[in-house]
Amino acid sequence: MVEDLVAKNEDATCSAAVIRLRQVTQEANVLDSKAMDGSAQTEETALLNSCTQQPPEPLTESTIRGKMRQICACPPQGMLARIITNVTAIVLVWAIVWSITGDECLPGGNLFGIMFLFFCAVIGGKIMRLIKLPGLPPFPPLLGMLLVGFLLRNVPFISDIIHINVKWGAALRNIALSIILARAGLGLDPKALKKLKAVCLRLSLGPCTSEACAAAVLSHFLLHLPWQWGFMLGFVLGAVSPAVVVPSMLILQGGGYGVDKGIPTLLMAAGSFDDILAITGFNTCLGMAFSSGSTLDNVFRGVLEVAVGIAAGGLAGIFLRYFPSKDQNYLVWKRAFFVMGLSVFAVFGSMYFGFPGSGGLCTIVLAFVAGMTWSDEKSEVEAIIAVAWEIFQPFLFGLIGAEISIMSLEPEVVGLSVAMLGIALVIRIMVTFLLVCCAGFNIKEKVFISLAWIPKATVQAAIGSVALDTARSQESENPLEIKYGMNILTVAFLAILITAPTGALIIGLAGPRMLHKSTDTNSEVQTQEGGGETEGPGPV
Repeated sequence: MVEDLVAKNEDATCSAAVIRLRQVTQEANVLDSKAMDGSAQTEETALLNSCTQQPPEPLTESTIRGKMRQICACPPQGMLARIITNVTAIVLVWAIVWSITGDECLPGGNLFGIMFLFFCAVIGGKIMRLIKLPGLPPFPPLLGMLLVGFLLRNVPFISDIIHINVKWGAALRNIALSIILARAGLGLDPKALKKLKAVCLRLSLGPCTSEACAAAVLSHFLLHLPWQWGFMLGFVLGAVSPAVVVPSMLILQGGGYGVDKGIPTLLMAAGSFDDILAITGFNTCLGMAFSSGSTLDNVFRGVLEVAVGIAAGGLAGIFLRYFPSKDQNYLVWKRAFFVMGLSVFAVFGSMYFGFPGSGGLCTIVLAFVAGMTWSDEKSEVEAIIAVAWEIFQPFLFGLIGAEISIMSLEPEVVGLSVAMLGIALVIRIMVTFLLVCCAGFNIKEKVFISLAWIPKATVQAAIGSVALDTARSQESENPLEIKYGMNILTVAFLAILITAPTGALIIGLAGPRMLHKSTDTNSEVQTQEGGGETEGPGPV
């Protein structure tokens, strides 16, 4: 009996000892792991401290040799390899064109001027993109392309070796115009059009119309332009630039500024519809300016050109809905080809058939009608056309800058143009402020919306030279019409040069100070709560 009790006590003591031993082992493992982590952190901290506290390695001869070996590795790597690749590609393109065309690709030849302008414009855009100020949106690359074209035209030695045929320059600008109008048409969202609220509609119509009318009156009395040309200039200036507004609004939206009331989305959606109105008004006035007859006949012809453009674009868009059919291979590429091909044909064909105001509107309508039934493929078609725009964008802005010669500019015309631009912008800002007064915004938000509605760039470059190109293409080549077209182009150039960087800076500086910052940055929820619309077309 006693022996049994002793045995049970020994078993219990052993089991307790085993349990305790296991607990001690587990605690030791935990302590060891913590100690190892602590030692690792200590070693990492010591290494960082030693790296930060250590003085920089002196530039001895061996150190310099090591760095030179790194840079001049064989075969080259990194930035040096990229530079060699890009330079070789440029030289190869030039060599291929030279082997085919001969003297045309040598300095003084037409193709040499076009290629030189293109590559310099691309470099200028990349340099402008690198200029970043803290807390501000980046400057638009198009500004660098514009300035490069202007410099190439006005630097004495370079201007002597760069000669671009007028017809080639006009053709390249018109191709870029057709591509940008096709992007605008594809970017229009039918759902956003149906749900467009009063404030967005007012922002799309009111500021553009008021600035166009103000610029038309001022240009008639200051620059002595006929009324048709004055309104043509007015609609050139009346368009806001999504290329500047949209990236700036996306930065503010990402930071939560103004999203509780849908201000970034509102401005992005209204901006594209504003451009459509400006392009339509410009094309109508263009048809009226180059038609002979009475004022009533000119008005009737302008309305006729709008009707022809809408009808032709609608028929072409319906055709593109069904052809190419959905069972074909490479469907997206074929649709992109047909959209761009028909757009280019519409712009050039309208001038050939004597309806210069119909081509742009036809392009917008055909792209919009075709894209309504493409659903998922629409974004893929837009991506392909966006690549084409990246190719022709340097041509457009570089050629616009290259059209402006300092020697041909009259100081009086430049001064009057800047004054007219300033007065028209003040009127636009005031009208915009009045139009958003009953939209539920506070005073700071109203001021911000009014100031954010001034940048001009892409549309001015796209249609600013159309009147001049049309005047040059006429058989009579009326010198007065060429002069009027040159005045419009000069004002468009000054508008881009002044308002694009100024508008980007104003939006970047005023946005965080005037807009309420929301903690919830979910754009869809905030847009619904704030009364904004779904995001409209992408940047043109």
